Amino acid sequence: MITFFILLSIFFFPIVSAQGEWHLLHASVGVSAMHMQLLHNNKVVIFDRTDFGPSNLSLPPHLCRHDTRDLALQTDCTAHSILYSLPTNTFRALNLQTDTWCSSGSVLPNGTLAQTGGFNDGDHVLRMFSPLDDDDDDGNCDWVEFPGYLSERRWYASNQILPDGRIIIVGGRRQFNYELYPRSSNLYSLDFLRETSDVDENNLYPFLHLLPDGNLFIFANTRSISLDYKRNRVLREFPQIPGREPRNYPSSGSSVLLPIIETLAVQAEVLVCGGAPPGGVSAAGRGNFLSASRTCGRLKVSDENPNWVMEEMPIPRVMGDMLILPTGDIIIINGAGSGAAGWEAGRSPVTTPVIYRHSGDFNDTDRFSVMSGSKIPRMYHSSAVLLPDGRILVGGSNPHVCYNFTNVIYPTELSLESYSPPYLSPSFSSIRPQILSLNKNIRYGQPFLVVFNLCEYRINDGVLSTNIIAPSFSTHAVAMNQRMVVLRAESVMKVAENRYRLTVVAPSTPEIAPPGYYMLFLVHSDIPSYGMWVKIH
Repeated sequence: MITFFILLSIFFFPIVSAQGEWHLLHASVGVSAMHMQLLHNNKVVIFDRTDFGPSNLSLPPHLCRHDTRDLALQTDCTAHSILYSLPTNTFRALNLQTDTWCSSGSVLPNGTLAQTGGFNDGDHVLRMFSPLDDDDDDGNCDWVEFPGYLSERRWYASNQILPDGRIIIVGGRRQFNYELYPRSSNLYSLDFLRETSDVDENNLYPFLHLLPDGNLFIFANTRSISLDYKRNRVLREFPQIPGREPRNYPSSGSSVLLPIIETLAVQAEVLVCGGAPPGGVSAAGRGNFLSASRTCGRLKVSDENPNWVMEEMPIPRVMGDMLILPTGDIIIINGAGSGAAGWEAGRSPVTTPVIYRHSGDFNDTDRFSVMSGSKIPRMYHSSAVLLPDGRILVGGSNPHVCYNFTNVIYPTELSLESYSPPYLSPSFSSIRPQILSLNKNIRYGQPFLVVFNLCEYRINDGVLSTNIIAPSFSTHAVAMNQRMVVLRAESVMKVAENRYRLTVVAPSTPEIAPPGYYMLFLVHSDIPSYGMWVKIH
């Protein structure tokens, strides 16, 4: 693992400026990255859809997909999914049988990706991808599919891992209900989804966040609720976000649950940013591309009487991916400055990421920082995920019905690139912690040890934190299952020159951090270590 990060530092972090740096990893991986999921063996599952014809990557010899229900190509010898390896910067083809267009997913506590739904022959399908450990050869690992597993069609649905390890699957096109994996005989009606559907829908891919009290926050269009999913009861409806701007697909803003801090009284606060103006989707369909929303709203849902606090981004954005960085700051990346999500519906690519510092005074004008831009537009059907080394992996962009590389404004994009935030600059090497060892299996509420090196330890109180992040399933500007928990430290002891032993306490409950794999980062003076994987039981 440590060798892996040394190699990354050599190949991917030459110089990082104050606004960060972009690096092209592959000009083409043969598949457009509509969906991405980082796994605990430092590999990323990437996949597109299957119903548009051949991709630009062949399957291995004698391995073709035969599907009499496919809408474009019933015998297809090209891949629509790949497995990308971070340590080697290589990829190989995976074999999808059914259509994953606009689907959803979650990683189970054992590290298996459970991927749900899609379109046409894939809309009722459950798919599994089970990675091997990072030291094993996974050349034989591939998708395993279970047709007809889901109770209802799940196209543009959202998933969330639950405290007991089950997955809740919410909504989808004309699906005003939710179901659970593993499946039961129950299908739960949710009128809130019907109520939030307007003439442009604007309630697809609803934002889901598991709250520390065990209930589920659901945001759709401009409204949000707290749902007791076990009893199928809406516990409360929160105030409507100001401004009337729809935030969900196809208006496609984005959302995160801000870091949960176990060192303080546990609170839950949701951030929603971007989207399209009212009527923006219909206007884009007529060729009138209205400016995207530039507002963000924060709602402290754990307050007795919560109200939205609104801020403005420096750049309007729709279809932006919003990810939690190891520092706890939020990066907003990809997307467009006008229009909406959908075929040919976006204009004015926003290639400059913005980093939002959520702590501090709301009146601070420096909470948003504009970073350096990519040369590649990432429009509809792009995606991004946080990597253990602190970079952001970025891919995809295909606003066309098929792969189209010529005579279009925004050609189909098959490349992969990475963005290195400013904290990865070598100038911070003396204050960057290096994790040497830690307990990789940790239990709720139990202390565990982390041994680390640090050349220049600034001992001021609060300068060192231990942050765990659940990797997201990312698609359509939604980062499903993403969450950060700031752990409580008990003690730090110097054990040798530049070497320290930290005692930290695992998350207190599975409601705060559902079971499974997390990246653990030490952050010292706002500079993170490279992340190490831990499994929470």
